[in-house]
Amino acid sequence: MLQRIQSVYLILAAISALGGPYVFHLWTTIKGALVFAHAVLPYFLVFIASGVLALVSIFLFKNRKLQFVLGRLNIILNFILLGFFVYLSLNLSGETVVSEKGIGMFLPIISIVCIALANKAIKKDEDLVKSVDRLR
Repeated sequence: MLQRIQSVYLILAAISALGGPYVFHLWTTIKGALVFAHAVLPYFLVFIASGVLALVSIFLFKNRKLQFVLGRLNIILNFILLGFFVYLSLNLSGETVVSEKGIGMFLPIISIVCIALANKAIKKDEDLVKSVDRLR
């Protein structure tokens, strides 16, 4: 059911997690080389896991409770990734390895916002179904 708003939010989260690491760089080294997330394996694996989790969550529209739980798990995964980036940007000084921080470090925030909006819509659907079941 791709016409539901939570599916749109989950698709946006999947696009930001799967496509973003190839488009936006994480940092620039002293020599001017751009470092993308697909070049650093641990970050790339977490991005892939987040994107796949969002895509799997789209097709679980019949099981809203599991979809909601997977959304929360995905938010936690993105917070862990964001924590890695914050640690990296605060721990490394400006001229040791990382010369300039990139916009790619903010990709988990985009995913978190989209998944939170999707979870809000999933919760709204679940409440609607519960209220209809009470009337029967």
